[in-house]
Amino acid sequence: MTAPSGFTPDTAAPPAGQGGAAPRAATASTPDPAEQRRRDRRSRRYRWDVRWSPYAFVAPFFVFFAAFGLFPLIYTGWASLHQVELTDPTHMEWAGWHNFSRLWEDEFFWKALRNTFTIGVISTVPQLMMALGIAHLLNYRLRASMFFRVAILTPYATSVAAATLVFALLFGRDYGMINWVLGLVGLDGIDWQNGTWTSQIAVSTIVIWRWTGYNALIYLAAMQAVPNDLYESAALDGASRWEQFLHVTIPSLRPTILFTVVVSTIGATQLFGEPLLFNTAGTATGGADHQYQTLGLYMYEQGWVNLHLGRASAIAWTMFLILLLIAAVNALFARRLRKSQ
Repeated sequence: MTAPSGFTPDTAAPPAGQGGAAPRAATASTPDPAEQRRRDRRSRRYRWDVRWSPYAFVAPFFVFFAAFGLFPLIYTGWASLHQVELTDPTHMEWAGWHNFSRLWEDEFFWKALRNTFTIGVISTVPQLMMALGIAHLLNYRLRASMFFRVAILTPYATSVAAATLVFALLFGRDYGMINWVLGLVGLDGIDWQNGTWTSQIAVSTIVIWRWTGYNALIYLAAMQAVPNDLYESAALDGASRWEQFLHVTIPSLRPTILFTVVVSTIGATQLFGEPLLFNTAGTATGGADHQYQTLGLYMYEQGWVNLHLGRASAIAWTMFLILLLIAAVNALFARRLRKSQ
């Protein structure tokens, strides 16, 4: 078909040699400078986000640790080298190692250290043995097992003050329920608070009651991670449940048992609330003869009763060094345990 005469097209094709489409292609491939700057900024922000966001997420922990953990530790160490009273904590007199050397000559410090050790042993050993037995019972299928698991954890959720005050009434000399039960079986009442061993047993009973369920749940979680194949193999060999417990469960729980022993030892070293509130007289002496005064209670007496902040700081750092020694022993045993496996 031929175009009618007089028809003029609106757009004519450009000459072949002039490359009419080239300018539009060049314009499309050239980015806008403003858009390129925006892309660069987004890319830069993305790189910064990937690199620094993890540090921003963990920064609050380090801020609070520096404010409430590291600074008190450093300040306490500095105060332990000075003669300083709580009534005027800004006035410090350099004392060097006097506060520490004085502890070696302080009979009350050694008595508190000995009480801390004995109460720790009396409370930790029965506590962990009972927790292990309870966890072994809960590891089998029982009716209302969830109820029992919650029930054994209830003492841990109870206030230390409330529990200690109740136990102080139970161990009362004249009207305590413990002495009433002893009277029913024909035994004389015991002055629990004024005796050395009796008072330490009473304080240890509070610790045992409060922490047994917590450790039982830790053991239960570790027991549920033991492969059933081990129990099946032991059963095929004719092992009873008791023999399976001794030769399968206990060896499998060695790392967990070591962990609970270390944690309980640290808790016993820092024991404070139970011996403080068990004394119905309301003093920090741990009895009339300091018979159940722990290191934590002795530190409190020196710092907040006698107002000797320098001495209390020295006791605090001594407790810190003891905990470091416990941690070193734990690391040594853990290393040997890993090699034995």
